[in-house]
Amino acid sequence: MKKVFAIVFAVIIGLGWFVSLAGIGPVEPLKDQIKLGLDMVGGVSVLMEAQTDLTGEELKSVMNQTQLVIENRVNEMGLSEPVVTIEGDHRIRVELPGAEDADSAIKMIGDTAQLQFITADEAVILTGSNVKNASAAPYQGDNPYLLGTYTINLEFDSEGADLFYEATKKAVSGQIVSAGYYSPDQIAIILDNQELSAPQVQEAIAGGHCQITGNYGSEEAGNLAALIRGGALPVALKEVETQNVGPSLGMEAAKTSVIAGTIGILLIMVIMVVVYRGMGLTADIALLLYVLIILWIIVGLKGVLTLPGIAGIILSVGMAVDANVIIFARIKEENESGKSVRVSVDNGFKRAMGTIIDSQVTTIIAAVVLYQMGTGSVRGFALTLMIGIVASIFTAVVVTQLYLKLFAETRFVKKNPGFLGLKAKVKPVVTEQEVEDHENVLI
Repeated sequence: MKKVFAIVFAVIIGLGWFVSLAGIGPVEPLKDQIKLGLDMVGGVSVLMEAQTDLTGEELKSVMNQTQLVIENRVNEMGLSEPVVTIEGDHRIRVELPGAEDADSAIKMIGDTAQLQFITADEAVILTGSNVKNASAAPYQGDNPYLLGTYTINLEFDSEGADLFYEATKKAVSGQIVSAGYYSPDQIAIILDNQELSAPQVQEAIAGGHCQITGNYGSEEAGNLAALIRGGALPVALKEVETQNVGPSLGMEAAKTSVIAGTIGILLIMVIMVVVYRGMGLTADIALLLYVLIILWIIVGLKGVLTLPGIAGIILSVGMAVDANVIIFARIKEENESGKSVRVSVDNGFKRAMGTIIDSQVTTIIAAVVLYQMGTGSVRGFALTLMIGIVASIFTAVVVTQLYLKLFAETRFVKKNPGFLGLKAKVKPVVTEQEVEDHENVLI
């Protein structure tokens, strides 16, 4: 099974790097998938503070609504990969890569959103101010095609209930003439001139409650409900800090950082082979997989790669190699005490595990604190560092150990232990005095 796993890992590493660099089929190369941070492509960063006295869960709910509304708005600006994050309790940071005009960006972010319900003749029947609540819930009806989906439940105030009843009554009775975009029985929900939903009216709806059904998943329904519920920004936002980053400076720093990181990793791989020979080769194999894991996890999490993030990756690469160095040192100690190569490898890993786990756990604690307390680029550094630590433990404990034990069991290494930088098992030399003492004891 060791040989099978070794082959599997080798195929994963080879294919993984090919796909990462060149792409294959629908999978694009990594350089086209990784989102680049503001400090790498230039743009505008705006930190805004919510003007509210709310606390606890109420504040959290309001900030989540505000984040969704702002995300919806900046996505309409046509910029690449805008990032909207909540910092602390009251603040929201908006990063707009590619934006050039900070004043226009701030105005668009801070303007009050307009949520409108319109009929097919483009008449506005009510606004977001008439919506008391919107929530997502599992579908509870009898339609078999909708089982397993989610619905959006709306509740209007008294004025909105009356207006909505009149509009739905006209929609189902054919009294509305379509302006061309929607059918007469549709009512569209529009936020900032963007359509959120355009459900068909099946009956006149009285009582101030209605339900939107469709092929909605849990997350999609929850987001739609939050956008309707917070159609206008729930709180006023005050600009706290604005930064403009020039694209030329950002891209130059990005290229330099990537080149420096690549050179650093290659140097580490060469040094490992020179110093530890075959053991260093196993560490390099694990390191190739390690870098792949980090980069693809960042893509999978839709993370944003920043300059501090690159620094975090390079630092975690050093820590991954450090874990291997600790293992190799223990293996050499075991071998120098007279044990065989195979036994030295087994015992070396066992002795090193405690040290590795202790050192990595303490670093993870520091990274978690940085992520929780930090902002912006500090959080990017902490995230990549945490991912790197977990990946380094996996590659050192699983991959390096697999290949090293496989090498240790081959005839070539048994005859040539120097390939791993080790010595053959040395039989203890018994002196004449020790033999004489042993005979005296027997007598």
